[in-house]
Amino acid sequence: MAAVNLSPAETRRIGKRVWQNECNGTLAGLTSWNEGENFASLGIGHFIWYPKGARGPFDESFPKFVSFATARNVKFPEFLQAKEDCPWNSRAEFNQASQTARMKELRQFLANTVDLQAEFLVQRLQQALPKMLAEANSSNRTQVQQRFDRVAGSAMGCYALVDYVNFKGEGVLATERYAGEGWGLLQVLEGMSQESAGREAVKSFAESARKVLTRRVRNSPPERHESRWLPGWLARINTYVQS
Repeated sequence: MAAVNLSPAETRRIGKRVWQNECNGTLAGLTSWNEGENFASLGIGHFIWYPKGARGPFDESFPKFVSFATARNVKFPEFLQAKEDCPWNSRAEFNQASQTARMKELRQFLANTVDLQAEFLVQRLQQALPKMLAEANSSNRTQVQQRFDRVAGSAMGCYALVDYVNFKGEGVLATERYAGEGWGLLQVLEGMSQESAGREAVKSFAESARKVLTRRVRNSPPERHESRWLPGWLARINTYVQS
């Protein structure tokens, strides 16, 4: 099984692009809580952190980053060491706390660990492939593996894969489905129309991603108003094919 081999400089470059996508590259954007969501979005990858008692269909990634950083002996804000759940219970509470000492400390911690967050993003991609192959139909597994490898064969392709799996997940969770159809990395790889390599593979990946996200919005519950997000999502996909 192929690994994603990136140098520290390439990893850092991808991390900065993801930060730009999620937070416009701003420090303020490192601590966000989006309208209509029941979770905080933290760090360059807007890692999800649910408050106590709140859960949803989306994979919670911030505690996983905390575990990743703990294994690297990173020094944490004291309140993070003891907290498994987000200490702010709502978007209003989170926004009211935006200039508190605790929030400033959290923001500074996230600003100081940008390179580590980029490594975490790459690790997530590396761990995604076996999960996707386990979930894919046996008749599709070889094709999924080959497409993954082809897209991962260029720097732009690695960026596209790292960004998309952070952005929309692996596509393996039963909870991440509308009308029985997922929108993660697995579904994008399965939907690719060309068995090409290099830049053409990345173009095929981006084309499939646009279709998968458009389908997600079409299948989404009307009360979520997901159509408001689609233009931004598609603009983000366009960065995959911009040199």
